[in-house]
Amino acid sequence: MQVKSRHHLRSDAVADLEGALAEKLGVDLEGDTYERVEFEESDLEVVLVDGEPKIAHLDGEPFLTVRGANDYDIDERVVVVDAGAVSFVSDGADVMRPGITEVRGDVSAGDLVVIAEESHGKVLAVGRAKVDGEEMVGEEGKVVDSVHFVGDELYEFAG
Repeated sequence: MQVKSRHHLRSDAVADLEGALAEKLGVDLEGDTYERVEFEESDLEVVLVDGEPKIAHLDGEPFLTVRGANDYDIDERVVVVDAGAVSFVSDGADVMRPGITEVRGDVSAGDLVVIAEESHGKVLAVGRAKVDGEEMVGEEGKVVDSVHFVGDELYEFAG
C-alpha cells in the first residue's frame, strides 16, 4: 500500500474519534499522537495512534483494525467463532452461523463487528453484520461479511 499523505489530527478530530470508538466498542483510546494516513489507489484511511495502525475508516466509519482490536479488551460488538472457523475467517471468509458460539454486546444489522476466536479471544477479523446479534447463532447462512482480516493489506501495513 503506497502512502499518499500523512496528517496529524487536530484535537477536536481526536476527541470525535475517541468518542465514537468509546460509544461503539467501549474502548478508551489512550494515545499521545494521532496521524491520518491516506493511500494511493484506495479510499482506505488509517489512523496511527502513537505510530501504530489501530484505527481504519471502513466504509467511511471509524473502527478498530484487527491489530487495534487486539490491544483492547472489547465487550461490545464481538462475534465469537469456534476453532473450526478460525482458518477460514483468518483468510478473509465471511462468517457463517454454524461457526458462531457467542455474540457479545448489542449488535444490529449493518454494524461493524470484531470477530474473535473462542479459546484465547484473539481478534481475527472485522466484519459487517448482516443480521441482528440475536439472530446470528444457528444452523446455516452467512451472517457477517468480512471487511478486514489477519494478513490482508491493511493488517500488513506497518505505519
